[in-house]
Amino acid sequence: MGKFHPLYVLHGEEPLFIDKISDAIIENAISEEERDFNQTILYGKDADALTIMSEAKSFPFMGERKLIVLREAQDMRDFYDLEKLLGELNPGNIVVLCFKYKNLDGRKELTKKAPKHGLVFKSDKVRDYQLTNWISTYVREVGFDITPNAAALLGDSIGNELSRIVSELEKLSIVLEKGTKISEIHIEENIGISKDYNVFELSNALATRNNLKVFQIAHYFDKNPKGHEIQAVIPILYKLFTNLMRVHFAPQKTDAYLASALGMHPMAAKELLRNANNFPPKILAKNIEVLHEYDLKSKGVGSSSASSGDLLNEMLFQLLN
Repeated sequence: MGKFHPLYVLHGEEPLFIDKISDAIIENAISEEERDFNQTILYGKDADALTIMSEAKSFPFMGERKLIVLREAQDMRDFYDLEKLLGELNPGNIVVLCFKYKNLDGRKELTKKAPKHGLVFKSDKVRDYQLTNWISTYVREVGFDITPNAAALLGDSIGNELSRIVSELEKLSIVLEKGTKISEIHIEENIGISKDYNVFELSNALATRNNLKVFQIAHYFDKNPKGHEIQAVIPILYKLFTNLMRVHFAPQKTDAYLASALGMHPMAAKELLRNANNFPPKILAKNIEVLHEYDLKSKGVGSSSASSGDLLNEMLFQLLN
């Protein structure tokens, strides 16, 4: 069945890689016939350190090894008490700890000692400027190809939620033949993301003060509300205005410096630098307040009876004036 470490500690902000590694271990560590006897999968909210340690020290039943997987370990109240387990691991067993959405606390003894007893993997988020390349690489790995514009559209519309991107691509794989080069049309027709009317096109139109396009997109969102609610728009616009504010106060106003400081592609940094002239710092501060106000309104604070589309139009008008 292959060689495995007695301990795997998988942690970090990106859950997709943690899920893939733990699934691969489950698939390959123990034969299917043995899983009823020698595989235990627990969840953090229902588990405690004592239970995990008891399972990890037990012996397999008529098999080579026992597999213990703790999913959603970040929800376990006494997770860091598992430090006591490290010196008592049954070397014939495999313990997999899946600590998702955040990094382990580097000050804890478990974090410091775990690398000496097994494999520790930190699952970092894919940065925004890396996302298009990541999508292109993933698509090729699963037997398809994708145009640069289609990869950018998918990444821009969904953001760096890799699990959701993979889910959408899996839907495409059902309707497209292996080897197909995925285009913007494929994405628009099968995933429902418009290449012309999406939240990132709205952000770009707002950044360039293209009022006509801003309200054309807002009208499209009102007629096609699924996935275009104001709650999905506000975080993207908040990122736009805070980045523009950082441009104004950056010690160096160059493409290279801003790309490094903001974690984006140099071309995107160049465009941001150009658009900063459209929004002085005082206006940016006002716009951030407007976004906060409409975030509250969209959640019912103030008992607003306006629809999501009406609130979006009101908000955009204020952002442009």
